[in-house]
Amino acid sequence: MKHTQSMFFGAKPALFRFAEKMRHAPTDGELAMWHLLKSEILRVYKFRRQHPISTFIADFDSHKLKLVIEIDGGYHLNNFQKKYDDFRDEDMDGMGIAVIRFSNEEVIRHGESVKQKLLDKIRILESQSAATNTICMAILTKWLPWFPL
Repeated sequence: MKHTQSMFFGAKPALFRFAEKMRHAPTDGELAMWHLLKSEILRVYKFRRQHPISTFIADFDSHKLKLVIEIDGGYHLNNFQKKYDDFRDEDMDGMGIAVIRFSNEEVIRHGESVKQKLLDKIRILESQSAATNTICMAILTKWLPWFPL
């Protein structure tokens, strides 16, 4: 299967192999988040674990929401890593993908709070999507009758 289009944004085969290995060795924070994402209220968004996107591997990705969840360990406090994370987030934003980050500790110790923050982010994304759809429909409704078929 070619992964040059769609939800993978041109991710290379080697990245898929590495993501597969990472799925078999999750951190405690990733395991805790996976359990939250499998809850009844979040299951409908079909998050994938260790999902290749372009040159990155997202900890969790919902193609439906265009949302990536990153679970950050202690090394993300390093200045170089912070800059790289910012670069990744900007790159994802350029692909139309929102990113939300939680620390390992936050997910493990405060799961319900993390779940609520995630639901709040999802509500924002869904309302933005609904507003965009409304605008597109208004444009189509105005101009489609004049468009020769």
